[in-house]
Amino acid sequence: MIPYATVTAAAEALGRPLSWAEATWLRYTAATPDYCLYYLNSVIIMVAYTLAPLPLALLELYGPAKLISPYKLQPKVHVSRAAFLRCYSDSACRLLVLTCGPLLVASYPAVKMVGIRMGLPLPAAGEVAAQLVVYFLVEDYLGYWLHRLLHTEWAYDKIHRVHHEFAAPVSFASGYSHWAELLTLGSPAFVGPAIVPCHVTTFWLWFVVCGVQAIDTHSGFKFPFSPTKFIPFYGGAEFHDYHHYVGKQCQSHFAPVFTFCDYIYGTDKGYRYQKARLAKDN
Repeated sequence: MIPYATVTAAAEALGRPLSWAEATWLRYTAATPDYCLYYLNSVIIMVAYTLAPLPLALLELYGPAKLISPYKLQPKVHVSRAAFLRCYSDSACRLLVLTCGPLLVASYPAVKMVGIRMGLPLPAAGEVAAQLVVYFLVEDYLGYWLHRLLHTEWAYDKIHRVHHEFAAPVSFASGYSHWAELLTLGSPAFVGPAIVPCHVTTFWLWFVVCGVQAIDTHSGFKFPFSPTKFIPFYGGAEFHDYHHYVGKQCQSHFAPVFTFCDYIYGTDKGYRYQKARLAKDN
């Protein structure tokens, strides 16, 4: 719970006037228990997963073929409306029942222990940006090895094959996984905040940005304004689409965000070979 009863008390304790955001935060959370603020993350995750992929899904389903085909990574593949609905409903149920339920409830004591704070002051923009960069780097490295583990024969056949049902990924397929995979590949997202504790608002933002990034890499589109053109070493949709296209036999492109883990450990050679061959053919 926020330790200040009024804006005046908070300003006196901090030794400065509160910003508009801090005053608003205090006003709407002063009487809210910390665990309620933390569990709100489940609502935020579900809203982000429901709304962020919608524009891409509508473009895939109803966009004119001549307009969208040049930007589709697998233009010959068309995913039906029924497949989209099944993908979303299955994914949303797993996220709601597992990741946004028991996982968040069980993780609350650990979050409090490592120092995720709920009170004032709110974090500065620079602090938030630096923390998000750290979280992405930590998640990318751990996610690389866990994803690589899921491509061993037993783990793929029993768990990871569910996610690869979409050989041509679509936006909602970012969350389409076996429940064990959701736990396995979702756990690195908690490691960064455990190493570098943050404010709960940064925690919320981290899961939104992390989810949107996963949606982008599963979009199936490569647009001129793709984040790959602006973010160094960002893999993006093209990088991950190759992984889905190859499927079970794929032993490359395991990193969820950046390209350098695959480069360092030599698991991007198939993709580079294919790119070189296509460039030569053209």
